[in-house]
Amino acid sequence: MADGVGHFRGDEAFAHFEAVYRDGMATLPPFDARFDVPTSFGTVRAYRFPGPGPATPVLLLPGRNAPTPMYRSNLPSLLARRTVYTVDLLGEPGMSVQTVPITDADDQARWLDEALVGLRLDRVHVLGTSIGGWAAVNLAVRRPGRVASLVLLDPVMTFDGIPPKILLASLALTVPGVPGVIRRRVLSWVSGGADVSGLVMEARLIDAGTTDFVLEIPAPQRITESQLRSLDIPVLALLAGRSVMLHADRAADRARKTLRHGEIEVWAQASHSISGEYPEEIAERAHRFWDRVDG
Repeated sequence: MADGVGHFRGDEAFAHFEAVYRDGMATLPPFDARFDVPTSFGTVRAYRFPGPGPATPVLLLPGRNAPTPMYRSNLPSLLARRTVYTVDLLGEPGMSVQTVPITDADDQARWLDEALVGLRLDRVHVLGTSIGGWAAVNLAVRRPGRVASLVLLDPVMTFDGIPPKILLASLALTVPGVPGVIRRRVLSWVSGGADVSGLVMEARLIDAGTTDFVLEIPAPQRITESQLRSLDIPVLALLAGRSVMLHADRAADRARKTLRHGEIEVWAQASHSISGEYPEEIAERAHRFWDRVDG
């Protein structure tokens, strides 16, 4: 395996992750197309979930160590009104296959833009959660043109930095050999005390990703104020009041001061797992936002 390329720890690790991933996909609504899109940095796995009518489609970008199945709670209500595409982030655990090192934020935007070209998405609303929110903004500021709008769910390294304590805790999710009970305790803390037992699909998926896969992508560079000011598209940011990944009020203040077309809300009772905690409410808010953008 080339240096700087994310990979599974071995055949047994891939088989374990694939089984969990397959179980997760079985919980989703049916997709009508699966794609393996070639890019300059590897092949990107994407799915299309059909919705009614010709409205501008939506692209979902997942969080760290949590590919497409993490959106099982969100897809039904989103599909009620729009076609939805999902991708497994390149360099993260999933069915995308990285072959060339991703060295910086420009590379991150490039592969995602090339994937949109391959999917023939000339105009798309992008919804990103956590690191997926950062990826969405990074794409929009570096490769503008295809992104019609952004919906950001508690995005990291976008409106606020990651607190030092979470950087230390994250070692439990990345260092090999950390006991599963400790990994689950950290994941529960990040998720606002949620149940992260092996019975919860999202928890199984993240746990498999952290144990079976080696991340080689660089840490995300914080989005600058000048980059945020440059965004000339509508942005809806839903920030979690109980998030441990950012300070919601501080992030909201920075977003309101820098975004030209921003709608910023702090959902006081939400944790960093906001996407799974409020799927119906997020869909209702997002649909109103997208309808207004398209109208």
